[in-house]
Amino acid sequence: MLSGHLQGRVLSMFSKMIRPERILEIGTYTGYSALCLAEGLTPNGKLVTIDINEELAPRVRSYFSASEFSEQIDYKIGAALELIPALNEKWDIVFIDADKHNYINYYHLVFPMVNVGGFIIADNVLWSGKVVDSTQNDKDTQLLREYNLLNHEDERVEEVLFPIRDGLMVSRKIKD
Repeated sequence: MLSGHLQGRVLSMFSKMIRPERILEIGTYTGYSALCLAEGLTPNGKLVTIDINEELAPRVRSYFSASEFSEQIDYKIGAALELIPALNEKWDIVFIDADKHNYINYYHLVFPMVNVGGFIIADNVLWSGKVVDSTQNDKDTQLLREYNLLNHEDERVEEVLFPIRDGLMVSRKIKD
């Protein structure tokens, strides 16, 4: 469930290239990917990260507090589908790494909130290679296939699937 070192460095590099003012992360886990993404924030930038798991919250908060980005990270506990509409923000980057069965819901929910020229990055889109194996048809695999197809067919984005670790789908919003 944790982003590995290579993926963390890639997320950091993407963020440094984009220089975002606002980042939304859906799925915090230990906070590693949030800290990597925060490396590219502008000085007045903000990263909001949402996770439903309260068990890790004390550890995650300690990591964020000890980082140089402590004032720029807003860590929220709760259901992302409920919290996101109330954020009232426009995002330069949205990183999705949460419950796979809601990837499509997250995409549709955040799309209007992403600035034209902004990015939606989704993790685990190769799902250990199962998305390209026609014999694998569990629910999460099917939903990730649908998510990938949605991105590929959406004329409002240009997308590329990076085969890094478990796969990163990077979609750049080119029109509303």
